[in-house]
Amino acid sequence: MAASPAPDLGRDAVVIFALFDIAPAHRAWGWWQFVVGRRRLRSVPGLRFAKLLGSGHEGRFGLKPSASIQGVFCIFDDDASADAFTQDGGLLQTWRSRAREHFCLRLRACSSRGSWSGIPIPVTAALPAQGPIASLTRASIRPGRAAAFWRMEPAAERSLTEASGCLLAVGVGEAPLLRQATFTLWESVAAMDAYARRGAHLAAIRAAAERGFFSESMFVRFVPQRTEGSWRGHRLG
Repeated sequence: MAASPAPDLGRDAVVIFALFDIAPAHRAWGWWQFVVGRRRLRSVPGLRFAKLLGSGHEGRFGLKPSASIQGVFCIFDDDASADAFTQDGGLLQTWRSRAREHFCLRLRACSSRGSWSGIPIPVTAALPAQGPIASLTRASIRPGRAAAFWRMEPAAERSLTEASGCLLAVGVGEAPLLRQATFTLWESVAAMDAYARRGAHLAAIRAAAERGFFSESMFVRFVPQRTEGSWRGHRLG
């Protein structure tokens, strides 16, 4: 069977990244979304790419999964399609109404390297001279390299949570152990670069390249366009 053609993500493409901490009364509903949620997302008008994501315990990066935290990463044709998805009455409301806390970011990519499930994210904005910036780093980890990758994780997580200027850092993934991502939000490009170029994070990047940890990887920087909600009691926009 021939592979499906890649979606045409054009110059107006806009990204929605949302986090939800599902309320205890709705946990069963939340777990069920990993079975049916992806199919529901496919029917959203203007949605060209979507991932429903789990998270590590308390939104961190370890092997223990969270029972309540979920993420949604979507790419839309344009702002109008994203508006319809995120507004009251849109599909995102089904998660929002069942969450005790939620946070949603609208983003445009200002640099992009690699791919996710074979899809590169198009650059649709310029790198900001000042103000906040976000990043998404994701990878498909080779099974034979998983143990080595996870041995480096505690030091890398500790350096990230202690990094100056980091407003948000959350670990998400499509599947336990092997398909992982880190989403971060920073006060400035300078703060992000200061973290990326030193310490445990830099050591992990070099090890991944030298030892072939990943079968696919992607690194994207985004300019935040709009924020909604809060995370861990803090409004980040």
